[in-house]
Amino acid sequence: MASSSNKNSDTSTLETPALSRRKLLQQTSAASAGLMAATSAPYVFAKKTPITLRVMGTHVTLQEELRQKAMSDLGFEIIFEAKGSAAVMQKAAMFPESFDLYEQWSNSINVLWHSGSIKAIDKQRLAHWDEINSLTKTGQLNPQAKFGAGDAPYKLLHVQKNGELSSTPSNQVSFLPYVHNVDSFGYNTNHIAAGKPYETESWAWLLDDEYRGKVGVVNAPTIGLFDMALAAQAKNLMQFKDIGNITREELDQLFAILDEKKQQGHFSGFWTSVPESVEFMKSGRVIIESMFSPAVSALNGQNIPVIYAAPKEGYRGWHGVMCLSSATTDRQEDAAYDYMNWWLSGWPGAFIARQGYYISNPQRSQEYLSKNEWEYWYNGHATQEILKGTDGNIAVRAGEVRTGGSYEQRLSNVAVWNTVMPTYDYSLQKWYEFIS
Repeated sequence: MASSSNKNSDTSTLETPALSRRKLLQQTSAASAGLMAATSAPYVFAKKTPITLRVMGTHVTLQEELRQKAMSDLGFEIIFEAKGSAAVMQKAAMFPESFDLYEQWSNSINVLWHSGSIKAIDKQRLAHWDEINSLTKTGQLNPQAKFGAGDAPYKLLHVQKNGELSSTPSNQVSFLPYVHNVDSFGYNTNHIAAGKPYETESWAWLLDDEYRGKVGVVNAPTIGLFDMALAAQAKNLMQFKDIGNITREELDQLFAILDEKKQQGHFSGFWTSVPESVEFMKSGRVIIESMFSPAVSALNGQNIPVIYAAPKEGYRGWHGVMCLSSATTDRQEDAAYDYMNWWLSGWPGAFIARQGYYISNPQRSQEYLSKNEWEYWYNGHATQEILKGTDGNIAVRAGEVRTGGSYEQRLSNVAVWNTVMPTYDYSLQKWYEFIS
């Protein structure tokens, strides 16, 4: 979602499979303008030329404590380059030689893959591939789970012989599945009565006239757009044929609704970082807003009673991807595989669990979590003791239950994944007109 203080998401899109670098630059520049292990025994390189692994991505996973732990375990230097999602996307797409590994969200895969900036990952070199659960492999954690509209990660995972990406299993993948979660909105129970998860809590609340002037929205076209689309549909103001592939006509209708709401003073502001969303709620500027998991934990730690909703319509899902640069070879590539394997080795998954995030092979991280941590974060049970976040502050108080329930329940209720649509360029234009 150290806290994930800059989970600002924006990416570019593809209108045809063969996207030119010139077209890609135009798209990513537009976005930037708007937003500015290892195995059980870690491998240590022999004393040859020192290795420095360059990892580019966002602040969600590029945290200093993770970098220090990885360097200690793996025995080589690691450099993190963290930027806002639009900026990091532009640089990665245009300059694959500037990084060895790229970390962002699954809705960036199509852009990077078709630009030639990333290359296939050999599954046989992923030590814990068989432990990765079925969410990214088949799209479901259980047969009853919703697949979710849009760029569901399983659709983009496997590399086919013709170079295309699909859900058909192969020996190569376009990304390593690792950190993921579901997002919704938070609301202050000092002002809004607590609802029932999956029953009365609804995205429609974000457009309810009762909260006019006290509503905040995340300023990110591939995130805030879907929050507003889910809200408009839940409020019965309009319906989408496919909410993961919104047409130009539907975008016109949606933004006409949102523009009218804005003229009425409905929205208090648009936040661009987790700390800013915390401040919005803490100051009383808003009583309901788009939120990410670490912000809710931070507010609860300050005795501000914010509930992270489990909307009856389903969550908006996101999935982290770790990608290998097409320019990385030889010992740099070996180091990249070591780092990817390290991420699924147990400790990193436990670290990010304390921020409310999940890992793709959670059982390996269980031994690094206390019984209460595991029961709260993954099983959806009440903790019997105070739980602290990665910053050392109280994140969860004794007796609390995670909203939305267990990992399986939450990830079985995804309405739409963060998505780059064919109409992305047009949606960017409409979004920036809306917030300006």
